[in-house]
Amino acid sequence: MSQSAARPLLDPALLDTLQALQPVVARGRVVQAFGTTLRVSGLRAHIGQQCLIRDPARPQAAPLRAEVVGLREHEAILVPLGHLQGVSMGAEVEIIERGALVPVGRGLLGRVLDAFGEPLDGRPLPASTALRPFQSEPPNPLTRRPVDQPFITGVRAIDGLLTVGEGQRLGVFAMAGGGKSTLLGMLARQAQSDVNVIALVGERGREVREFLEDSLGPEGMARSVVVVSTSDRPAMERLRAAQTATAIAESFRAQGQRVLLMMDSVTRYARALREIGLSVGEPAVRRGFPPSVFAELPRLFERAGNDAHGSITAFYTVLAEDEDGSDPVAEETRSILDGHIVLSRQLGQAGHYPAIDVLASASRVFNRVTSREHQDAALRVRALMAKHEEIRFLLQVGEYSPGSDPLADDAIAAQPALQALLRQRPDEPSDMDQALALLQDLG
Repeated sequence: MSQSAARPLLDPALLDTLQALQPVVARGRVVQAFGTTLRVSGLRAHIGQQCLIRDPARPQAAPLRAEVVGLREHEAILVPLGHLQGVSMGAEVEIIERGALVPVGRGLLGRVLDAFGEPLDGRPLPASTALRPFQSEPPNPLTRRPVDQPFITGVRAIDGLLTVGEGQRLGVFAMAGGGKSTLLGMLARQAQSDVNVIALVGERGREVREFLEDSLGPEGMARSVVVVSTSDRPAMERLRAAQTATAIAESFRAQGQRVLLMMDSVTRYARALREIGLSVGEPAVRRGFPPSVFAELPRLFERAGNDAHGSITAFYTVLAEDEDGSDPVAEETRSILDGHIVLSRQLGQAGHYPAIDVLASASRVFNRVTSREHQDAALRVRALMAKHEEIRFLLQVGEYSPGSDPLADDAIAAQPALQALLRQRPDEPSDMDQALALLQDLG
């Protein structure tokens, strides 16, 4: 071997110097903080990228996490995943190269998490907890298994008259006081799912504790994962809570599980989207809501449903702002999902639980997951209910004449059996056989 061949490619001293060098990290600077957004210059970022904001004047302070939501000329627009208090002009902004991850797996059962997957119940997560991205693409529509098997909810009114399919996505529409918390608690305790994932988005702090202890209870909590972001949290964090809960549900579905996903509420998710959209300059097109709201809703909903392995049966609550159907979020949600359950405030005030207005509700897969006998019995019951509603005023004023309408007479006679079918105590278990038996008696 020649001397030239044996000579090192780099001088050892130069090599030591290169190895000791610290890589340069590109950082931007905060140039404006306005409302709930930040403008940052000198940052080569893309939409959806996560960043950390540090103040050089306060090195001991924890960095603020933010997400890129817009680009304008040579500046990036960021929305913080926390409060802006303490952010100063010229604060350094660094891109997080690794995408945001959330914990997943059976170690989360019985736990309450925040929007980032961090425990809120004071106990650490198991060291072996797996991680996955909080955002993902919906399953390929050609790989989805058809919705052709009933999903037993344990709620007689739903199982009998609004039968849900495994992998179906439904909206639960209610005004304030409509009893949605009661219904969600019944579903969590009694539905025949393997796992429950519950997202409480924009709820009052007081209501979170009440839901966990009163509506959900120990029985429901034991097989549930709860993700919470209360109304006082920043808009981006409320969005993240919905996405984190969906990611956790997706991880169980990938394991072949039957997952029940409940999100309360889509309305507050949409309001968080509106807050962000308006802050970055989007136009308000439908009652104050910008276009991004109606683009993001189907992206979230389509992540639920069946795939080639398991299923996510999803219930999304909607806080209806009015009864005339002009609420744009309610209208858009109703058009996207596979059915809707309407809760009546009048029924709730009368002590009728679950407060389901059956005649105003519909399951778009009912005929796919029920037998012909079941369909005929349900149709007969709906006819009786509709006829009784038609003559309700006449009965109240004493003007109805028995014998004048055979169907009306049957509807009056069927009221005790109808109440037995439609009314159910929150702690009262039920099954499909019981619901079908009551239906057959009425039909």
